[in-house]
Amino acid sequence: MLDTTLPAPAAVTPDQRDRHALSMFRDPASVAVVGASDDPAKWGYWLARGALLGRDRREVFLVNRGGGTVLGAPAYRTLSELPTAPELVALCVPPASVGGVVDEALALGGRGFLGITAGVPDEDAIAGRIRAAGARLVGMNSLGIVDAGTDLQLAWGGFASGDIAIVSQSGQLGSEIAGLAARAGMGISRFVSIGNQTDVSAVELLDDLVGDEHTRVVALYLESFAGGADLIGTLARLREAGKHTLLLTVGASDASTRLAHSHTGSMTSAVDIVDAAVRAAGAVRVHTPGEVVEVARLLAWSEPPAGPRIGIIGDSGGQTGIAADVAAAANLDVAEFSSPLSTRLAALLPAGAACSNPVDLAGAGEQDLTSYLSVVQDLLDSEETDSVLLTGYFGSYSVDNPAHAAQEVDLVARMAAAARRVRKPFVVHSMVVHGPAVDAMREHGLPVYPHIETAIRAVSAATSLATTPRSPHVTATSGPALEGTGYVAAQEFLSGTGLRFPAGRVVRCEHDLAAVAELTAPYVLKASWLEHKSEAGGVRVGIADAEALRTEFTAMRARLGDGDYVVEEMDRRPDVVEVILGVRRDPDFGPVVLVGAGGTEAELHRDVAIEMAPVDRHTAHAMLRRLTSHPLLLGWRGRPAVDIEALVDLVVAVSEHAAAAPDVAEVEINPLRVGPDGALAVDALVVPAQA
Repeated sequence: MLDTTLPAPAAVTPDQRDRHALSMFRDPASVAVVGASDDPAKWGYWLARGALLGRDRREVFLVNRGGGTVLGAPAYRTLSELPTAPELVALCVPPASVGGVVDEALALGGRGFLGITAGVPDEDAIAGRIRAAGARLVGMNSLGIVDAGTDLQLAWGGFASGDIAIVSQSGQLGSEIAGLAARAGMGISRFVSIGNQTDVSAVELLDDLVGDEHTRVVALYLESFAGGADLIGTLARLREAGKHTLLLTVGASDASTRLAHSHTGSMTSAVDIVDAAVRAAGAVRVHTPGEVVEVARLLAWSEPPAGPRIGIIGDSGGQTGIAADVAAAANLDVAEFSSPLSTRLAALLPAGAACSNPVDLAGAGEQDLTSYLSVVQDLLDSEETDSVLLTGYFGSYSVDNPAHAAQEVDLVARMAAAARRVRKPFVVHSMVVHGPAVDAMREHGLPVYPHIETAIRAVSAATSLATTPRSPHVTATSGPALEGTGYVAAQEFLSGTGLRFPAGRVVRCEHDLAAVAELTAPYVLKASWLEHKSEAGGVRVGIADAEALRTEFTAMRARLGDGDYVVEEMDRRPDVVEVILGVRRDPDFGPVVLVGAGGTEAELHRDVAIEMAPVDRHTAHAMLRRLTSHPLLLGWRGRPAVDIEALVDLVVAVSEHAAAAPDVAEVEINPLRVGPDGALAVDALVVPAQA
């Protein structure tokens, strides 16, 4: 279950990190495996076996209480017998023995520890002794570390070398990703099973990858996100260094929203906030280990698509049609080609070919295989596509008729060269898994997939990575601090954002109703202090005149008791759309802003967009476009469009104002009534952090 509330390791800011502080976990001068064994059923065997693979680069010491030899190498009974102090000590001994081994290693001057053992007594105390000595610990409960570039392998199994770095809170899942990558002809640059993060955190290990020349893609699996604000910054730095992060996580826990006071809080799940965080960092969340490898295959070939426009080519109307439907469902844009481009394609193909996107060769491939290349090159060169997909039979010609093998393989090379020349993603879905042409695609690095849905899924996820990292920056507010609670306090807190409220008066007794004469009926009566007024019967709308207001006030006060009641002029503007706008401070990631369909049914519709706060105007516009209800803002069935620019201004201003107020946990404006002449807030709630 995804958990965003676990305590974080000690926070480490980027400028405090020593880029060499974790060097012993990627290229130690010497390694000692304590608990080395000849038994393949034991961890000590696999760590000893892996360590010995790198003995041409570093000293390797095997420690076994029986001494003798392990895997043909001499074994020492204790660390104290070693000729020199090991820089990195791998711990695969029984739990009760870990503390003693650590103390022995620290006395010798050991700098790093890899904790394989789980269930270690006094684990935190042992980590404290390690830190106090100036050393570091990866683990406990780790499944190991691997660095292909330095021949460091301290993990179970074998690992193919490549350009995917895996940092995983689940060692077994990390191993699965490595295995799937190997079967797909890819490999890893680094593997770190972070275990319990008793000392070294995932953020530190990710930051250590920023300068790794062998890593192109980072596969990250996390279950907890304590210290999430640091994570956003680190993922953004990876992106700026040319390394794309694919995040896996689990669950949609409501643990961090159960106690939310506002609709904003109750409508932001843990996964929603994680998605907002990775978008801000320029990363993307994927859903399965297989999808990690699918997307990594594309990213190993090219940069992400510059946008969502995909050009689809095939020699079957059925296959190209299915591809178009799958692409549209994945939020890719199968846009109709312009007349000049369609005309140019038609000149290359027989009569009856579909040339508007998707492109159906209509049998041209069977007549002349080079027609595939001509159309692929045209779409790659076109400014109307951000990515190109070839789907269907291509790759099968050389399998079904070996006489076509040489030509089909040659076409693969020329397609690959064309894609490299324009630096545009080009992916292939082929009906065959192996064959001369498909094997040639893999040799050239072309991303080729056996299923259309996996090919499209990879393009869609990679397209999400085209977003520029947007690490939110929060500065101290100079506006009013939160004083009190309730609707009136919310109005005062939000006064510096440009938000408008209806004309109104605070009333506490019948005598105060005299001041309402300055207002224009019909009226709205509210119990100011209630968080959810409608549910508690704390709001009445459409009160026709002063006498009706007196009657409603007397009844509401008798039912709810004394307090600050507010009487306001009722907003009767035509053609308004009710919107919810809120900010919530997540305990791990910090402030997030939400905008969506508002009103009393906001939680029912759950039509919302969420981003890390504060946001700029570009991001605010993008949030509105993601809403299912966005057409209502543009004008629906003859209605005029609302003032979207005024709404965008408020999303930006409220996100900045609330994000910069550390004493505020939640802010909600609902409904925010937006019309052609601007926006008017008719209810607001601000929840202090201590609540």
